[in-house]
Amino acid sequence: MPKYVIEREIPGAGNLTPDQLKEISLTSRSVLSKMGSEIQWLHSYVTEDKIYCVYIAPDEDMVREHARQGGFPANSVSKVANIIDPTTAE
Repeated sequence: MPKYVIEREIPGAGNLTPDQLKEISLTSRSVLSKMGSEIQWLHSYVTEDKIYCVYIAPDEDMVREHARQGGFPANSVSKVANIIDPTTAE
């Protein structure tokens, strides 16, 4: 199943409190449970003004539907073509 990286522009994201992050997480999980097992949230990276999320889903439309139902921005959705890490050089 393809992986996607979603860029969400959220001004001040780096200043979100633990309670606010928990609420976002709860909302995302609630939407995911309604959408079924085809879409999975792996993890997210919170930066100063953006959140980058990694999802597994059959297609981009499902990722965007999750964002719509959750009320989250999805400024860009990119299908992962490959993954590299330090062991790739071995």
